[in-house]
Amino acid sequence: MLPEISLNILDISQNSIKAGATLVELLVEIDTGASELLFEIKDNGCGMDEEQVANVVDPFFTSRTTRKVGLGIPFLKQAAEGTGGSFDIRSEVGVGTTMRALFHTDHIDCMPLGDITETIWSIVTMNDSLDFVYTYRCDEKEFVLDTREMREIIGDVPFSTPEVSDFIRSYLDENKQCVDSKE
Repeated sequence: MLPEISLNILDISQNSIKAGATLVELLVEIDTGASELLFEIKDNGCGMDEEQVANVVDPFFTSRTTRKVGLGIPFLKQAAEGTGGSFDIRSEVGVGTTMRALFHTDHIDCMPLGDITETIWSIVTMNDSLDFVYTYRCDEKEFVLDTREMREIIGDVPFSTPEVSDFIRSYLDENKQCVDSKE
């Protein structure tokens, strides 16, 4: 089992990329009053049929050819539901997949969010050809990183270019701190 929610986000994002997505939307929403953390990943990849969606939470089902089990999603579902939260996955062939996991952060078994800034930075800078919309929300404040908007400004410069990569990391870090602040 992955020890942090952010690592689960990385894992699920990689599934979206392998599914041929060109746009991946990531949402992390924290409600401190309700002690809840929700994350959602939506992609426009190849999608899954009803049978695949039904099987995706089975640890003995995987679409990978390199091994016979797929534990990421079943463990994530168990982790979310173990906190009294929920897990949902919806998909349509040719349209894409949406996965949501809700955690009750005041539950003793709730894993920490982890370094979400580093996770999102890694996803974006290692996948120059894809677009990402990342929304981070805490209570009433939020910020959005939309790589489509960035491309309009920087053109064809890869996100992995050191100056761009450094900017993305700073943008994510500074905005998360601002959203998390109680001021």
